[in-house]
Amino acid sequence: MSKKKKDILLQKHKDIARIDQEEKRTHGWYVRVRFYGKTHSKFFSDKKCGGRYSSLLSAISWRDEIEKAIGKVRTDKHVVTVSNTSTGVVGVRLNEKLNRYEVSWVTTMGKQGKTSVSINKHGKEKALELACEIRKKKEAERLAA
Repeated sequence: MSKKKKDILLQKHKDIARIDQEEKRTHGWYVRVRFYGKTHSKFFSDKKCGGRYSSLLSAISWRDEIEKAIGKVRTDKHVVTVSNTSTGVVGVRLNEKLNRYEVSWVTTMGKQGKTSVSINKHGKEKALELACEIRKKKEAERLAA
């Protein structure tokens, strides 16, 4: 096997996992792409694709095609698209007790970043707008790095 093939096989590939189950004679790559609460998945068998390397290349190609089709940006960085906050915006939450919107993000160094926008100072609508702008800017910085 060439060095290039070995390098590709040994790399970690986002959303792609190796499955080797001897007892079920199952060997291949499992792709699972999640985006806005929906999961797209497919298994690529070594036997059907012509070997371990070929099945991995098929899996990578399929993952990239699916991401493009559903509008997900191709990156090896983690992207959150579903919000558990009451604002419905990932990384922005309302802190009613302190009367502010709190913004959080992951920095380019992988650390947690936080700030807040006062509702008293800006009003509820404008504070939410500012908080969302901050979050969008910080996420764009991280993905561009």
